[in-house]
Amino acid sequence: MCESDGTTIHESEEQAIHDVSDEQNPTTFAELGLSPEMRAAVEAQGWTTPTPIQRQAIPTALTGKDIVGIAQTGTGKTGAFMIPALERLEVGGGLQVLILAPTRELAQQVAEDTALLAKGTSIRVEAIYGGVGYGPQNEALALGFEVIAATPGRFIDHMQRGNADVSKVKFFILDEADRMLDMGFRPQIEEVMRKVPRSRQTMLFSATMPNGVHDLALRITNEPYWTEAAPSGTLASGIEEKVFSVKPEKKPELLLKLLADPAMDQVLIFSRTKAGADVLESRLEREGIKAAAMHSDRGMKQRQGALQDFADRKVRVLVATDVAQRGLDVEGISHVINYDVPQDPEDYVHRIGRTGRAGATGYAFTFVTAGDIGHLKTLEHHLGRPIEREHLPEFDYAGAPREDTSRGSRGAKSRSPRGLGSRKPGELSEEELARLLGQSS
Repeated sequence: MCESDGTTIHESEEQAIHDVSDEQNPTTFAELGLSPEMRAAVEAQGWTTPTPIQRQAIPTALTGKDIVGIAQTGTGKTGAFMIPALERLEVGGGLQVLILAPTRELAQQVAEDTALLAKGTSIRVEAIYGGVGYGPQNEALALGFEVIAATPGRFIDHMQRGNADVSKVKFFILDEADRMLDMGFRPQIEEVMRKVPRSRQTMLFSATMPNGVHDLALRITNEPYWTEAAPSGTLASGIEEKVFSVKPEKKPELLLKLLADPAMDQVLIFSRTKAGADVLESRLEREGIKAAAMHSDRGMKQRQGALQDFADRKVRVLVATDVAQRGLDVEGISHVINYDVPQDPEDYVHRIGRTGRAGATGYAFTFVTAGDIGHLKTLEHHLGRPIEREHLPEFDYAGAPREDTSRGSRGAKSRSPRGLGSRKPGELSEEELARLLGQSS
């Protein structure tokens, strides 16, 4: 069996992870064994070279073997599981591909990407999620649409109503399995598993592989092929990160100062709370900055509208809670701002992964108050490196620590550490932190 250290799986005698890196020789989609129709569909999307996870997963998935993939959002994982599924399904054969995703946004994104790959064919695709009416969903299930991307709760609802026939499912896919387990969807996943045929092909993708996901993967797959596109916590090389030390009451002013830079032309801001997102949206609008907010208290149409306006550049700033950290795929995001420090280091990785895509340079700024220093310490320990500090005197809080950023932070300036010596993040004692922060601690 594979062993898990809480973040990733390691090689064992029975099964091994196949690491994929961008340094491997590029492989064309034609060399992956795709049909001419699928190659044409891929080319129509502007995809020229398969991503690492696609190079590794697609050829094996085409043979019908189960797949367990460790891959973050933005690595091309949707193509990694949908391309082989679309190649092997039977048009008109009823529901054959069932994808479960943790959020409405991700289910919708998967359905939209699938529809583009299936363009020019008779394959029918529908996204099923809560918060909207049942009409179109009932119709898609009654007509036997071949591909359904759904959130677990609403799909279980359809199953209990007798609307969903899963007896012909050939491909059962879990996308962002770690997020689904975090959200408490394991009972629903297991209920669906009991209904779909045992002869199915199963593909599970997850950004991380904690023990719960590892156990689930072993239970629902049969001698799977394990692959990892990038180690947990790995960030795109084109992202420049900075931490801004700031007094809590100065956060809005700091944000406005940063947004005065015209280079910040498409900015995604993460707020810890829904109320905070609403307040930020209102403040920015009052200052003449076009903004929209996106969180779970907004209706589905409002959320879709905000996302579409941001993608169409009708608004410059999108303020969101963590509902947007996964499943949000918008091209050209120039900056990600963590208005509040993420309490989970993995959330930081997913948040800032919205920028710096497709070879572009992206920027990720994080606002840190004296009360956030513990979360920052945990984050840097998780990353295994410090993040560059930026100190603006008019916003800085007294005693803000200035760690040495010369040991790996992209775009970092070499500074002499103050009170840290040559220690790595995570080695400070509580007493030392208190001394560094002074009265602000």
